[in-house]
Amino acid sequence: MKKIEAFIRPEKLNKTKDALEKQGFDCISVSDIQGHGHQKGVSEVFRGKKYMVDLLPKMKIEIILADKDVDKVVEIIAGVSKTGSIGDGKIFVYDVVNAYRIRTGEQGEIAI
Repeated sequence: MKKIEAFIRPEKLNKTKDALEKQGFDCISVSDIQGHGHQKGVSEVFRGKKYMVDLLPKMKIEIILADKDVDKVVEIIAGVSKTGSIGDGKIFVYDVVNAYRIRTGEQGEIAI
């Protein structure tokens, strides 16, 4: 099993979520976060004064899935979320040792 964490632009969340659901990946968690990578934020002007916004809004999507589905999900997320501009985000893939369904006690891939 694997865990995918994807950090994407907020405006890409609905299209990404819809694309994942359309392909049968509807068990996701989404968090509203702030951060920056190489972009290091943006300069804004407010009432004639310039200031730096160094933490930008991002969305974090988390999905636990079978090893065989990783490439497909990464392709979906990257394809929908890509604008070609700095700040498009990142995707990370982690190993998951085990999963447990609390209600039934099932474990492993059957629990996801």
